[in-house]
Amino acid sequence: MLRAAKQGGKTMNKETLLQELNAPEKEIRLEALRGLRAMLDAGEIEEPGRTADTNNHVHTTYSFSPYSPAAAVYYAYMSGLCTVGIVDHDSISGAREFIEAGEIMGITTTIGCEVRVSFADTPFKGRTLNNPDEPAVAYIALHGLPHNKIGEMDGLLSQIRAKRNERNKKQVEKLNEIMKPYGLALDFETDVEPLSMARDGGSITERHILFGLTKKLIEKYGRGEKLIRFLENDMGIALKPNVKKMLEDTEFFAYEYDVLNVLKSELVPRFFIAQGEDSFPVKKVVDYARALGVIPTYCYLGDVAESPTGDKKAQKFEDEYLDDLFLYVKELGFEALSYMPSRNTMEQLARVMDKCRELDFFEISGEDINQPRQSFICMKQRDDAFKHLSDNTWALVGHENAATLDPSESIYSDKMKREYPQLKDRVAHFKEIGIRYKK
Repeated sequence: MLRAAKQGGKTMNKETLLQELNAPEKEIRLEALRGLRAMLDAGEIEEPGRTADTNNHVHTTYSFSPYSPAAAVYYAYMSGLCTVGIVDHDSISGAREFIEAGEIMGITTTIGCEVRVSFADTPFKGRTLNNPDEPAVAYIALHGLPHNKIGEMDGLLSQIRAKRNERNKKQVEKLNEIMKPYGLALDFETDVEPLSMARDGGSITERHILFGLTKKLIEKYGRGEKLIRFLENDMGIALKPNVKKMLEDTEFFAYEYDVLNVLKSELVPRFFIAQGEDSFPVKKVVDYARALGVIPTYCYLGDVAESPTGDKKAQKFEDEYLDDLFLYVKELGFEALSYMPSRNTMEQLARVMDKCRELDFFEISGEDINQPRQSFICMKQRDDAFKHLSDNTWALVGHENAATLDPSESIYSDKMKREYPQLKDRVAHFKEIGIRYKK
């Protein structure tokens, strides 16, 4: 039987502590995590089996996710991961909490962020890269940020967030026009912004806008049949059998996320406003990142037949001109490529891995976690073909910590490239450093 943990003079059970992992205040979240750690130490919560699995791409409430930084670390630990990395859209504000949460739980962490950048002034103007919503704009990740550069990183990200919110407000207005025939409307300040961590340096995304709409729809139609009829008959959305089954499961704890995925696939192309000023030129962002010692990383998406989460339609992306694109981003100053083994075919992944070896790209894996049905562990990554991704994660850990102590010790610094001209030797060196930070 689980005994209750005491916290600040109050008696707290496991369920209360789990709820408080997503409390509005950081200190309450971390205190709840300490309570859960104490219950694990006392044997009141069963310790998970530890694996060699890693995941470098977990979103938190500082962009869009059901998990605060403290909650993300807790569930990563409980899933058996040995390392976990925070990557939020346009925000690094959850990083310090994430690092502290890793110390509390005893799991190694990495920190970074994800931003949209413009390729409009490049040979890829007008091309669809890895962004289903906007040609010539790509998602890139900045992995392994030195801990003493968080403030400087936010200097750029805060500018992006301010510009993005200008776009967000216009997008809410556009969505309201679409929903006007159904008697539904959103107010950015009251229906969207409170769903985010904007007050604490978090970003507001298209998902937040649609989450606000999701709540309005459930308030009006409830869960289940009435809502399904509205989506199918009134809005004309063709629900696939598996998606319809999800929407019939009205007791699912994160039902709203399933509704959101339906809306994202159908509505984002209709209310999205392209060419926003929040997508800074790719060269500007890469140069800024390199100056901080964070690793500029192109995120490979590849042609999609069907999205595993149902939030993306079948669509062509970079595969047709991959060779030219990878060569170009290398010249721009990108040092790494990231990909998700569960999202692509082996043929696609083999091609990407071959190009990485040819062009000396550091390979980073990460299962994009931003909703509750997703597993923190990618089973496909356990295949022998991806064994190197675990080694690379430890090298990423080594880079982040070494560069925090000395900027000249980053994995792509001139000094380290002179000492270890071959990427594989550099990775081995930084892996050794990373293992020292294993918890």
